[in-house]
Amino acid sequence: MLVKDIYENCLITLESTLAHFIYHLLEEKKISLNDEFSITDLSKADEQKVAELIKNNVLGIHKVRIYSLKMDQKAFIFIYALSQKEAIDFYTKSFLKTPLNCHEYPLDFQLSRGNDVISFRDMKKEFESFPAIAGCFMRG
Repeated sequence: MLVKDIYENCLITLESTLAHFIYHLLEEKKISLNDEFSITDLSKADEQKVAELIKNNVLGIHKVRIYSLKMDQKAFIFIYALSQKEAIDFYTKSFLKTPLNCHEYPLDFQLSRGNDVISFRDMKKEFESFPAIAGCFMRG
């Protein structure tokens, strides 16, 4: 697989560590976008420089996750947020009470919406800012 394909995939899936490694190797001209990627390429990186890039988040990767927060015995609200704490804080501000619990869901989890099926990952593209409420689920 080409470096550019793996790099693009990292940016889409928000895989920050590998994206910063590739960014560093490209910046240092140790690999090019059209090279075949090899896991051994990572050994060419200066790990201290990569750690600094990750710490400074030079690629601006913010991994938004999806959380299910229990409102009562039957109702759950789904919130996109950067962390569990951010989801709980957003819920508390929005509903003026604390959730009964909060669990992270996989972004690839699929749910019915109307006559269609959509994943949380695809639904996330519909939002411009976070935290955000994705929807509510009522248990029967």
